Amino acid sequence: MKKISVSLLLNLLLPIQVFAADLTVSAAASLTNAFKEMAPIFEKQNPGTKVRLNFAASGPLLQQIIRGAPVDVFASADQETMTQAQQAGFVKADDQKIFASNTLVVIVPKGGKQNPTELSDLTKSQFQKIAIGLPAIVPVGRYTKSALEKQNLWTTLESKMIGTQSVRQALDYVARGEVDAGFVYSTDAAITPNEVKKAFIVPTEIPILYPIAPIKGSQNDVIASKFIAFVGSTQGSEILKSYGFGKP
Repeated sequence: MKKISVSLLLNLLLPIQVFAADLTVSAAASLTNAFKEMAPIFEKQNPGTKVRLNFAASGPLLQQIIRGAPVDVFASADQETMTQAQQAGFVKADDQKIFASNTLVVIVPKGGKQNPTELSDLTKSQFQKIAIGLPAIVPVGRYTKSALEKQNLWTTLESKMIGTQSVRQALDYVARGEVDAGFVYSTDAAITPNEVKKAFIVPTEIPILYPIAPIKGSQNDVIASKFIAFVGSTQGSEILKSYGFGKP
C-alpha cells in the first residue's frame, strides 16, 4: 500500500470553501464603482456570503431577469424600469426602496476646445457626434430625450446622436475622444476627471432616482433583504455619497 505524504493528507483534511449564499445583484451601470466597494464590506459583515455583481443598462438587466437569469437583487437607474419589473411579476411594490439620486450632465473631452453651456449649443457645427444612451433600454437616454424634447431639440439633434448600450459606454466614447459630447450622470463624469470635463447640468422634469428590490422567488431572500438594508444604511449611503450620488 502506497504511503500518503503528510502534506497531501493535510490538503485532503482542509475544508473546501463553500459559500452559504451566492447573492447575485444586477445593478445599473452607473452604480458599478459604488457597489464594487460595498460588496467586500458586506461579505465581511456576513461571513459565508459571496456577492456576485452584474452591471449593465437597466433595460437589458430586466430582460435578463425576465428570461430566467438567477438574480436575487435588482437596482435600477429609474423608476420606470422597476415598475416594469413589478408589472411583470418579478418584484413587489412594497419591497421597493429608493436609495440614491443623481443628475444629468453634458460632458466633453478634457482636451477639447469646445465648451457648450446649454443644450442649444449642441446644434452648432462643431458638435458632429453626440453620445446618448438608447432611450428604449437605457434610463439616461430617456432622461436625455425628455429634456431635449422639452426644448424642441430632439429632432434637430437626432442625426448627430451616437446610440450607446449603457451610460458607461457613452462615457467611454467621450473619454476616448470618439464623439464631441455626451449625456451621462454626474457620478460618471466624476470618475474620469482626466479624460472628460462636465460642461453643464441638464435639468430633468422627472427626478433621477434609484430604486432597489429583491426578486420574488429568490432562494436567498433573507440575505437579499440584508444587502438592500446595507445599501440604505449609513455606511452604504456614505459610500454612495463618496461617488457623487445624492440622497433619495
